[in-house]
Amino acid sequence: MFAKRFHDLSRSFASTVYTASSGPITEDAALEKAFEMLGRVHDQRGIAYVIGNGGSAGIASHFSTDLIKSLKIPSSTLFDSNLVTCLSNDYGYDQVFCYPLEHILRPNDLLVAISSSGKSPNIIQAAQVALRKGVSLITLSGFSDQNPLRTMGDLNFWVAQNDYGLVETTHFFLLHTIIDFWNQQARVKEYARILGSTAAKQN
Repeated sequence: MFAKRFHDLSRSFASTVYTASSGPITEDAALEKAFEMLGRVHDQRGIAYVIGNGGSAGIASHFSTDLIKSLKIPSSTLFDSNLVTCLSNDYGYDQVFCYPLEHILRPNDLLVAISSSGKSPNIIQAAQVALRKGVSLITLSGFSDQNPLRTMGDLNFWVAQNDYGLVETTHFFLLHTIIDFWNQQARVKEYARILGSTAAKQN
């Protein structure tokens, strides 16, 4: 059973479709686009907001932590229990992300919106705030190819599966891959810098 599930997961990775605002792109182009967007946030001292519900909230929290630790990019999931319960009680759960983003999102920030179904109202409304404010947007979704989140971002990852476990695990792997490859590039640059410094001293 586990072997079959691993096989299903492999098919889930292979089913992922990458798009930019201009249309379909390759996975290499998607990775480069992600680096470009995160690099801009880093250089412009912006904040990366990463949002999701349920399992996607867990994925958002992990990615947000990696952004802070590995990429040195300020990041937030907006998932403070006091804030979420306040806003959901006063305005409705569909407002828990879009309400704060309406007030704090700035042009040099980034929103990463994660929804397995691509239909969660609070995620869609948050993405709409980012679009309205001209803020860069990365989306991760799955299930129907007609889900509204699928094409909203400057960069979109859509997993063509109808299984929450597969979609969520693929989303987690995609985001972890972005962090892992960023770290690999950083190590290569640091190694090149050390070699260059050593060569200069020898001359």
